[in-house]
Amino acid sequence: MSQTRFAASHEWVRLDGDTATVGISDHAQNALGDVVFVELPEPGRAVEAGEAVAVVESVKAASDIYAPVAGTIAAANSGLVDDPGLVNRDPMGEGWFFTITPRDAADIGKLMDADAYAKHAEEGN
Repeated sequence: MSQTRFAASHEWVRLDGDTATVGISDHAQNALGDVVFVELPEPGRAVEAGEAVAVVESVKAASDIYAPVAGTIAAANSGLVDDPGLVNRDPMGEGWFFTITPRDAADIGKLMDADAYAKHAEEGN
């Protein structure tokens, strides 16, 4: 498995070949509380880095999920529609939101590594 990188907006991304999987961090799902609904992006949609592409609703709030890099949405995790609690139970695994084919895979390397993200989250960002 490739290295996981993190966006400042609390999404994680993991590149596997030409496609990257995107979800939200454990820190983010803890802050949200129990997830009750997700709205996923349509495959084939071209997105820019930082663009809101999905929505997650919890018992506390609704939050946008942002594309960590520019590219084209390849697939959405339809399992989250039937079981949004996957986001809470396995945020870094089965609770992924979508896959994206990055416009430039090198952009993933510009995101935070796990240590930098942990510091970012600890600082209340």
